[in-house]
Amino acid sequence: MAEVRNTESEKQLLNHHKEKHFTAGEIVRDIIIGVSDGLTVPFALAAGLSGANASSSIILTAGLAEVAAGAISMGLGGYLAAKSEADHYMRELKREEEEIISVPDTEAAEIAEILSQYGLEPHEYGPVVSALRKKPQAWLEFMMKFELGLEKPSPRRALESAFTIAVAYIIGGLVPLIPYMFISIAKKAVLTSVVVTLVALLFFGYVKGHYTDNKPLRSALQTALIGAIASATAFGIAKAVQA
Repeated sequence: MAEVRNTESEKQLLNHHKEKHFTAGEIVRDIIIGVSDGLTVPFALAAGLSGANASSSIILTAGLAEVAAGAISMGLGGYLAAKSEADHYMRELKREEEEIISVPDTEAAEIAEILSQYGLEPHEYGPVVSALRKKPQAWLEFMMKFELGLEKPSPRRALESAFTIAVAYIIGGLVPLIPYMFISIAKKAVLTSVVVTLVALLFFGYVKGHYTDNKPLRSALQTALIGAIASATAFGIAKAVQA
């Protein structure tokens, strides 16, 4: 009976780990951040300039400038966020190292408490606690993962995040600007831009909902609605200011 309970507890520990981390999760998150802003901000800018009766060439120039600036800004934000996460991990790691040395009995009691939450009895988790106390590195990794829920970040994470977000922003930002590259009359270009961008927002929202375990159709409609509201607001403000 104890062996069965032990097996079930081990499965719970494994499931706990899988819930915290999924394949390419950080990359998907960065793509979502970059594309969502890339589709919305240049779209609203182009719509606003169209409302002010700007020419297609001016709208395209301003839009490309915004995409470049936005990609740099978003990429820098992603870099700083990832760097902050890495710094937070190192601070917690140092704190755990100090506690393992200064108050080992307290830390051992915390291991026992964590294991007991998964159904292990004292005679079952006792050997685990003893084994971890003999291996400081494994002890430290256990505490970081199961007490704090932290995984050691990749040393390249900050640069990868910055690059991914910036590229995703550029890809998303070019979508609403493509019609202005081929249609010289701004009033016609903006209508094409609206159709193209809303289709892109619907598709992106659906994919985003799929990867974030949300309802894809609902996510698609919400994403498209946000983009439509942003562009309509910009267009209306431009018309009001012009009037």
